[in-house]
Amino acid sequence: MDPGLVAVIGFVVLFALMLLRMPIGLAMGAVGIVGFGVISGFGPALRLLAQSPIRTATDAGFAVIPLFLLMGAIATVSGMSTELFRAANSFLGRFRGGLGMATIAACAGFAAVSGSSVATAATFSAVAYPEMRNYKYPQSFSTGVIAAGGTLGAILPPSLVLAVYSLITQQDVGRLYIAGIVPGILAVIMYITTITLIGLARPNYLPPGIRHGWSERLQAVRGVWAITLLFLFIIGGMYGGVFTPTEAAGMGASGAFIIAILRRRLSAAQLMDCLMRALRTSAAIFSILIGALLFGYFLTVTQTPQHVTAFLTGLGLGRYGVLLLIMLMYLVLGCVMDAMAMVILTIPIIFPVITALGFDPVWFGVIIVMTVELGLIHPPVGMNVFVIKSVVRDVSMSTIFVGVIPFVITDIIRLGILIAFPILSTYLPNHM
Repeated sequence: MDPGLVAVIGFVVLFALMLLRMPIGLAMGAVGIVGFGVISGFGPALRLLAQSPIRTATDAGFAVIPLFLLMGAIATVSGMSTELFRAANSFLGRFRGGLGMATIAACAGFAAVSGSSVATAATFSAVAYPEMRNYKYPQSFSTGVIAAGGTLGAILPPSLVLAVYSLITQQDVGRLYIAGIVPGILAVIMYITTITLIGLARPNYLPPGIRHGWSERLQAVRGVWAITLLFLFIIGGMYGGVFTPTEAAGMGASGAFIIAILRRRLSAAQLMDCLMRALRTSAAIFSILIGALLFGYFLTVTQTPQHVTAFLTGLGLGRYGVLLLIMLMYLVLGCVMDAMAMVILTIPIIFPVITALGFDPVWFGVIIVMTVELGLIHPPVGMNVFVIKSVVRDVSMSTIFVGVIPFVITDIIRLGILIAFPILSTYLPNHM
């Protein structure tokens, strides 16, 4: 059978299995093994099935995933998210819309220890939303801010999506993490600016701020110094070449554990809960990774990446025209797929196109992660919005989407800035 036809059938079967709610890792693995067997024989396919899972599970480079997940879980159960919100609110709460600004700042801080947009959105739906509602903030604004703040978990280190992108493309994860810092800070500044503009344009829409005294601010800051120091230690260590990203993940998990114990914020039951939470999420991610690797072998023998590269580069759209086409594809996929699944499924196909067009792979990693996260909050079916809806049950989906729209516009502008000025993503990693 023609390999190209087998590839087309494979993709049709894959999406059919996904529509039938089969776990994406299992679906990719099954299609990959059967497709590889049709092309190269089922003997080699079964040997591949026996070897790939073990090779993936025992690869030291993949250890960053469970270790950073454990760090984020400990930070969550030990109350660090609440402290971050309280500290941010003590400084920003005095402005009109200040609780929204504080939510964005706290989301950024929490993203720096959780690495997950879903965890960030879910956490602050429980932490920040009740506070904003107590002060009569509109429901659409409150949930829109949390949805936007949640996306910071994907771009700020230790982003799990960037880690997986690095493993698939064989890029240095430390460089990718450093590359995400300036775009992440830019996102925080632009989100806060958006809230400021909303307050100026509609003075009666957001309630006036609440001024906090310096004694309250200092007390609030004392609650976050440890986690701030931990983050700076991890990033400084990677940037300075003191330790590898895997070692940084280990240091981060150990540091979060020690801080929680010293502050008496972690019981034995909570520690077990953190370990189980990190284990369950790691198992889910690894199942997708293993399935993607098996599917990748199938793509290789059918030469799908080469065919896609030849097709896109032959359209005559130019480098940035092809890039725009790829970004539009991710926005559409973001309506129906999880960010991790999108990256794992598509990057093996798209990455050769990007390298053929001469784009910097580290810069592209930042751009594509931002595009993927934008796809998860924009209408009509942003997946991250469902996370907020599951926590905040008294708000309709349409209300959340209305609140998200100003931040979607902000994200599109930010993407344009980063595409126009790649140095914002590449300067720090190029000077490591």
